[in-house]
Amino acid sequence: MKRIFFSIIFILSYSILFGADDAIDAKQVQTNLDWLWTLIAAFLVFFMQLGFAMVETGFTRAKNAVNIIMKNLMDFSMGVLGFFAVGFALMFGKSYGGLIGTEGFFLLNWGPGDNWTLAFFLFQAMFCATAATIVSGAIAERANFKAYLIFSFLMSAIVYPIFGSWAWGSLFHGNGWLEKLGFIDFAGSTVVHSIGGWAALAGAIVLGPRVGKYSADGKIRAIPGHNIPLATIGVFILWFGWYGFNVGSETAADAALPLIALNTTLAPAASSITALVVTYNRYKKFDAGMALNGVLSGLVGITAGCANVTPFAAILIGVVSGVVVVYSVLFFEKIKVDDPVGAISVHGVCGAWGTIAAGLFNYNFEQRAWEPVFLSQIIGVVVAFIWGFVISFILFKVIDKINKFRVSEEEEFLGLDLYEHGIKAYPEFPISHIK
Repeated sequence: MKRIFFSIIFILSYSILFGADDAIDAKQVQTNLDWLWTLIAAFLVFFMQLGFAMVETGFTRAKNAVNIIMKNLMDFSMGVLGFFAVGFALMFGKSYGGLIGTEGFFLLNWGPGDNWTLAFFLFQAMFCATAATIVSGAIAERANFKAYLIFSFLMSAIVYPIFGSWAWGSLFHGNGWLEKLGFIDFAGSTVVHSIGGWAALAGAIVLGPRVGKYSADGKIRAIPGHNIPLATIGVFILWFGWYGFNVGSETAADAALPLIALNTTLAPAASSITALVVTYNRYKKFDAGMALNGVLSGLVGITAGCANVTPFAAILIGVVSGVVVVYSVLFFEKIKVDDPVGAISVHGVCGAWGTIAAGLFNYNFEQRAWEPVFLSQIIGVVVAFIWGFVISFILFKVIDKINKFRVSEEEEFLGLDLYEHGIKAYPEFPISHIK
């Protein structure tokens, strides 16, 4: 009976993978595997949304926990719809002059049997949602929910896709002008993370710091997050999901995957240790929050070059990311840009560093030679900042005129959970307020 059972299982599995024909179509099998891996990677990137929600919730106060998770939920829900309606076409449709796509709105160019379009859209939609959710952490605890939803939709439909078309358009039907210059950004240190980080910077500036963040004489006051273990869970989830982010960007089940996966492991490991050492040297304490952001900064840093740098270079990229994130967080606090979760530093600044590093450490594995790329990387980083920051700043200002973006001081003191959602995340426990 066992032999019969396993024979049936084998026949069914064989039929699913190779079809009913006796002759194995190797090309079709490879195509099916490529599509399957791309979809699995998309699911992993989707799981990162939970990671972002946990990190942002843990790094902020208990009275805003429900608001944080609701923004992350809506980032994804509205982002996918905005990308479906407009963003995918702008980013990957046929373009003239390499500026923006001009076809494929609402996926109207998709037809039955064109399954790769669906798989590719799903994978890219997850990236789009990631860029949008970066913003929510930087403006946490003081942003009006309705106003934020408007920005989130526009971020997914316009801001992210247009820059994405310049750097990644040729991955589908487009032909972006940045990629023609030789710009390297394999999985999105700049396309996803810096664009999200610079949009977050614009939002943090427009909204201003939280009440109580700075004293009357301008001194910085720490506003600790309410649940570091929750933030830690979020970081581990993000690290796990990042394998889908980076390794999945190959969109093929091929021999390149192990190197990408290894680099995605080494860089955040090195970055977390470096961030821990740097903060210990300054404060003589092992700062958990900075070590966690060190992991994320290393992941962001290696994302651009994960497929074209050696493992040793990945470690160097992670080491520098760990230093950069610490001093970047201190810099933004000093100039009174209040970012509760360090999103601007992790994603914006370390995304820029990672993109430059992808060019500096560019390695031709076929020729076994270093081939540094510099000018195109600098151009890409600068253009990303100008586009991501300026357009987002304008959108924040316009939305603020339509629906005031910042809640009142009283509402902020009460907490956005009660004001916006009418509930507490932890109704059994009293919540202290910082005024």
